[in-house]
Amino acid sequence: MAANKTVHLLQQLSPTGVYFAGSTNYTYYNTFPFEENFPVQDYIAWMEANWWHCFYYITAYVAFLAGGQRFMKDRPKYDLRAQLVAWNIALAIFSSWGCYRTALEMGHILSSYGFKFSYCNGGYTFLDNRVGGFWNWMFTLSKVPELGDTVFIVLRKQPLIFLHWYHHVTVLLYAWYSYSDYIATARWFVCMNYMVHSVMYSYYALKALRFKVPRGISMAITTAQLAQMVMGAAVNIWAYQVKQAGQECHVSYENIKISLLMYTSYFVLFARFFNRAYFMSKIQDPKAAKKGEALAYEHEKNNKGKID
Repeated sequence: MAANKTVHLLQQLSPTGVYFAGSTNYTYYNTFPFEENFPVQDYIAWMEANWWHCFYYITAYVAFLAGGQRFMKDRPKYDLRAQLVAWNIALAIFSSWGCYRTALEMGHILSSYGFKFSYCNGGYTFLDNRVGGFWNWMFTLSKVPELGDTVFIVLRKQPLIFLHWYHHVTVLLYAWYSYSDYIATARWFVCMNYMVHSVMYSYYALKALRFKVPRGISMAITTAQLAQMVMGAAVNIWAYQVKQAGQECHVSYENIKISLLMYTSYFVLFARFFNRAYFMSKIQDPKAAKKGEALAYEHEKNNKGKID
């Protein structure tokens, strides 16, 4: 099955409407051997056979949510500030490097081949891109260690809202499920996620280091996250329209529907949180205002409103 899938991936349309069978000729600079030698097809085949292993991590995660909160109920909270600083700095560096790799390639695709190519043409243009392939793989794997965000919230006895654990579970499940299809729309999903995370984790690292970062920065990051959801939904809709017109677009109808549902649910939940944290507190009574400000503060401090 993996071999047949790879053959299908090699058959992609160019902007002119014929099959695109060549490299996009993008040149990365200052690359490492582990990037240049990354065997993309091997990992696609592995994930096709083993993507369901993500349920092990999800099960352990959900068990920790229930057991961890019960364990901490009558115990004093842990400070873990030093660990939190190290954690956020590590994720900020990782996300920044992933952003650097994927954003430059995205710019090349858009300027050389056009917008439609960026979300409908995968295949050889992805498979031949070993450096980009490595960072797509790292993105997929990163959804497992990012579950660690919740560990800090539970052990520090901070409020854990539905939005936080819902997006962790669903993003992990979707990323692993979709990887073996190597969908073209992933160009946008991966690049946007790296970009937002690079800024967001840098911000959280500064907060953990007790720097006084203006509250407007937090609002800007949250706005960027909302924009990510809008663009993610839009890319799915545009891909759907291309397929409905009878043209080739390398993403299945099933994946479009799942992804669109996921992005839409994120937008609704996060917009509700954004409204409560930053706007409702300004028009409610003093007690409610304080509650709204506290909600925003906890969001800034604990990553609990982060969208992947």
